[in-house]
Amino acid sequence: MCRPGSDSSGRRRRGSAIVLAAALGTSLTVGAHTAEARPSDIEKVPVRLLAINDLHGSLQPPQGARAQILRPDGPPVDAGGAAYLASYIRQLRGQAPNSLLYSVGDNWGSSPIESALFHDEPTVNLLNMMGVDAASVGTHELDEGFGEFRRMQTGGCHTVDGCQFESEYAGARFPMLAANMTFADGTPATLPFAVNYVDGVPVGVIGVMPSDAPAKVAVDGVAGLEFGDELATIDRTAATLDFLGVHAIVVLLHRGDEQPTGGPNSCDLADGPARTIATQATPLVDAIFTADSHAQYNCSIDDPAGNPRPVMQAASHGRIVSVVDMMLDRATGEVDRPSIQAFNQIVTHDIPPDPQVSDLVDRAGLQSAEVAQRPVGSVTADITREPGPSGESPLGNLVADAQLAAARGRGAQLALTNPGGVRTDLLHGADGTVTFGDAYQVQPFVNPLEVRTLTGVQLEEVLEQQFQTRPDGSPLELILTPSASLTYRIDRAAPAGSRIADLRVDGTPVAPDGRYRVAVNKFLADGGDGFTALRGGTEPASAGNDLEALTSYLDAHSPVAPPAPDRIATAAPN
Repeated sequence: MCRPGSDSSGRRRRGSAIVLAAALGTSLTVGAHTAEARPSDIEKVPVRLLAINDLHGSLQPPQGARAQILRPDGPPVDAGGAAYLASYIRQLRGQAPNSLLYSVGDNWGSSPIESALFHDEPTVNLLNMMGVDAASVGTHELDEGFGEFRRMQTGGCHTVDGCQFESEYAGARFPMLAANMTFADGTPATLPFAVNYVDGVPVGVIGVMPSDAPAKVAVDGVAGLEFGDELATIDRTAATLDFLGVHAIVVLLHRGDEQPTGGPNSCDLADGPARTIATQATPLVDAIFTADSHAQYNCSIDDPAGNPRPVMQAASHGRIVSVVDMMLDRATGEVDRPSIQAFNQIVTHDIPPDPQVSDLVDRAGLQSAEVAQRPVGSVTADITREPGPSGESPLGNLVADAQLAAARGRGAQLALTNPGGVRTDLLHGADGTVTFGDAYQVQPFVNPLEVRTLTGVQLEEVLEQQFQTRPDGSPLELILTPSASLTYRIDRAAPAGSRIADLRVDGTPVAPDGRYRVAVNKFLADGGDGFTALRGGTEPASAGNDLEALTSYLDAHSPVAPPAPDRIATAAPN
């Protein structure tokens, strides 16, 4: 196939191996996993690409809403767990003569306590054991700032807590990629791409972060960093690889779209950034693995030259592995696009788990057990983060009530919490006991709580900012869950800026010039998730952190029943 940059014979320039090595450096070049020896004179070189995304430090099989994978042709199936994931990856690699394994960001962060308690070092050990060849950087890798991200890459003990999981921490044995993450002066903050050789043929992989990362990460986490446009970055970096003689190119894009229905291998995508980028990105790119939306899809989307290429996502938390089989032309280094086959493999529990990874998971669980298993309260039933028609959820309501209780001493009259800060359901289990580990999984960021004074006008502006627009122009709704002291009505059909009505605090209508003390986590207080109106708050005061607020509330009010999602009313559609 002839693509842009080809010479008159239909083959693109082949960069000199000497120039390529000098340009990339030996740290960027590693070999593919090879299952068996292949003769060097065959014209086509097969390679299997494997990808996972949004692992979030999941060592144990996930619980609650993330425990299963929905299938269109049968009942939901339990999926995930590091030992099963490693076993599937070993099997999938064993079925192919050559393979490469990628991870598409959010490898750690928002992790269960058995990983998070040790600053996610067990998760990096897992990725090393599975033989990850390259990983893109997600937003959660920056949760604790760039310095901690670099430590996770290069190794060394934590600057405050030291090495607690093992006596030493060696770091990641794979490159972490983000072609559009730079320092303020334009200097790359990490590697933009990596190159792996598959039986002598180079395969390039580009990591790309969301351009709106500063809105998704705490201010301290992205301090001094800038994030360029995804599409422009892909086109520019792919052109560089092509010039250097790398003609098989893969993108690890930490952006994804939603899939309302369908199973792992369907492509019922809502319009969003991933589809837009996949449609417009340079034809030099042969496959795109996406992330962040925790969706499952297997799409074939035409590039600007009209040639189909796979665009995939593997749910999250190690429940699916995306697989792309392709053939490389040994002479040109090109991918034979028509030969590509792709599927999403569910990580079921009906195969033997990997024994070495099982040992790692057991050690992490044992070493964290004393902290994780301490009871902090109880619940009468599952309290889920599943939103109702208004957008509020029972668990979001509970978290907001807990934050208001923790901030009353600072004069707080109401609390608001963002859905992205509530990470998993609070399940009843065998007897309703809630452990510290359970509470930690709900609030793993340990975000500081802040109280700020807003006028009635500012409070209404904050709530109007729940209705946003994505960079591609599509609508985005982020409903902040309120404490029981705040009620209002949403009219989604009303014009922008006038969708909030009947706003009340403790049953009294909010006055435009009234002053109201509002408790929020620091991420929101700094304008995260697009809630920039909260930056205008005055008289800031600290009120502990969100995890302490939740555990204290459970301790004081157990057994806790699921709060009714009745704080936000919705106007009847016209």
